[in-house]
Parts: sequence; C-alpha cells; structure tokens
Amino acid sequence: MDDERLRRWRLVLGGDADGTGCALGGTDAAMDGALAALYDGGSAGGGEGRERSAGLGASAPRVARWLGDIRSYFPSSVVQVMQKDAVERLNLTRLLVEPEMLEAVEPDVHLVGTLLSLNRVMPDKARESARALVRKVVSELESKLAQRTKAAVTGALDRSARTHRPRRVTDIDWDRTIRANLRNYLPERGVVVPSRLVGYGRRQRAVQREVVLCIDQSGSMAASVVYSSVFGAVLASMRSLKTSLVVFDTAVVDLTDQLHDPVELLFGTQLGGGTDINRAIAYSQGLITRPTDSIFILISDLYEGGIRQEMLRRVAQMTAAGVQVIVLLALSDEGAPFYDRENAAALAALGVPAFACTPDVFPDLMAAAIERRDIGQWAERSLERPAG
Repeated sequence: MDDERLRRWRLVLGGDADGTGCALGGTDAAMDGALAALYDGGSAGGGEGRERSAGLGASAPRVARWLGDIRSYFPSSVVQVMQKDAVERLNLTRLLVEPEMLEAVEPDVHLVGTLLSLNRVMPDKARESARALVRKVVSELESKLAQRTKAAVTGALDRSARTHRPRRVTDIDWDRTIRANLRNYLPERGVVVPSRLVGYGRRQRAVQREVVLCIDQSGSMAASVVYSSVFGAVLASMRSLKTSLVVFDTAVVDLTDQLHDPVELLFGTQLGGGTDINRAIAYSQGLITRPTDSIFILISDLYEGGIRQEMLRRVAQMTAAGVQVIVLLALSDEGAPFYDRENAAALAALGVPAFACTPDVFPDLMAAAIERRDIGQWAERSLERPAG
C-alpha cells in the first residue's frame, strides 16, 4: 500500500500509528486532532464507548477555536456535517448562545434550526450575532431558489390562462393550435383546417391564486420551517398570488404580515412543543376566500395531538369545496422524517397523498398545483413513492 493510501486510512481510522504504521505530522496531525475531539470515544452526553482521548471541554473559546480549525482544514460541506454532529454528540447547544461561537460557525440550514429553538433563551448579546447568521443563510437560499420558483409559477399561471376563444389574431398560439388540429390536415391542399383555436389568455394583474402555507413548528420540522419561510417570502413577492403563512404547535400564529422579511418571520417561530393540526387547519380555512382558486399546503409529520377525526373532516371539506390540498411530510433535503403513517394513509384515502419534498423540486410542485394537475401522479413521477 502506497504512502498516500496509508495516510488516508490513518485519518479515517483515527487512533495512533500502531494500526497502519503511518505517523502523522504538521497539518495532518492537526486535522486528526480536530476529528479526534469529535469522534473518538463516543458521546460526551453520557453515551456508551471508551473514554475520550481528546475533547472540546465546556469552554466556549475552546470550542470556537475548534470550529475555526475545522473550517480551515475541511470544505464547507464537511464542516456543516461536523458541526451538526458536534451539537448532537457533545451537547454544544447551550454554547451556541455565545457570540464567539456564532462568529466561528459555518452557517447552514440545520444550524439555523438549532438557533431558532434557542431563540427564547438566547441572551441579548448573542441575539444580533444569531440574527446576522440567519440572515446570511436566508439570503443564500433566496438567491438560489427565488428565480426558479418565480419562473415556474409564472409559467404555470400563463399556461392555465390559455383560452379557446382568442379575441384577436395576435392572441392565437399558432403552434398549439396547429398541433391541436393535425387531424384536420388536407394533404391535397397542404393546409390544416382548424376546428378550434388555442390562444393566450390576457395577462392578469389581479390575484389569480390564493396560497396558504401551514407549517408544523415541532422540533423535528426545523429545516422545513426554514425552507418554507424562504419560499413563502418568494411567493408573497408575486402580485398574482395572495400568500399566507401560518405556523402552529398547540397554538396557531399567523405570520403573513412578516413575509416581507423572512428573517423576522423565522424569529417569530417557536420550535418545539405539541401539535394541534386540526386547529391549524380550522384557522387556515378562514383565510381561503376563493376555494377553487386556492392551494393549501400543510407541512407536518402528521402526529396529531388534537382531534384526529375533525382534522380529516376539515381536509375532506376543503377538497370538496375545490381547494387543492397538498400535504408535505417535510420540505428539506433529508427526505421524510418519522411520520404518522395511519394519518398519511387516511389522507391518501381522501385523495390527498402525503410525501416529502426537497427544495429543488418545490417550484415544480407549485406549478403542478397551479395547473391543477393530479398531485399524486406528479409525486409518483417526480419523487419517491408517496406515503400512505
């Protein structure tokens, strides 16, 4: 085995040189120390395993230095994984309220979720640092997701506005009209005789769809809350949509008036607590004024602490009234978390499939909903098989 392969195995396996016969020095030794502080010997929170050979201790300055070290040794994607592991394995949650710590971390969605869960206990001196970190993550997500979301939604609204009675020749979509009338082709004359016209609907300035995002803010939904807030802000910026955003645990909070600033919106959430989906749906029903032009998106793991039968009855009422109801078990990169399979199956029986959705395909989901396509079929084609 060549020296480079031995070096890599030594870094992966940790320990000392006895196993691989490879000693580390310089930067490699420092990298190994940073990894050992996190991964050697199990959890500092009392988990099983041999005693730690290194450790971060309980000192915020020491942890901050370690965070700075890993940012210099590893790419940001690896740093984010290590930060998440450090919070879980070494019980660093309480140290994240220290400004020195917040300035040293690599911002990412999971860290934002952790900070939001600490929002109520965070001292004033750390709040501004936390807000700056959250704003950075939100800004990066908006720049990544906004253009594609607006393009998908605008295109879907334009397509759904097509008419078979164009008022002017300039309103005729000739390409679609020809394809719709190919059966009327006269080969001897080389012409297509149109029996029906397909035209562009005139662009409307008025609201064309109402969108209600209803978000479970229990602790397991942290990443979904972050992404939902960003998408909500993007949708709210479009004049053709009337967007509302509601978060809930056992209480319901309407944060629609904060959609212009997703950072303030996120700090208005309170991750953790119980869940009353029925109450949240009841409130959301009151926001819908045009059922056949409305899209209701419930983002929840479906563990209901309220009245289950009432929840299902309300969903049935909404679908019967013409509301496009969509249930997302998660809106994040991780896929579906643990969720209530019985409730997912009950919703599927009502014609409302429940599935996890990643942020990169959410714009396409919105387009499908605006065009009133079958969401179950869309999910089958675009995602893994829906739950239920």
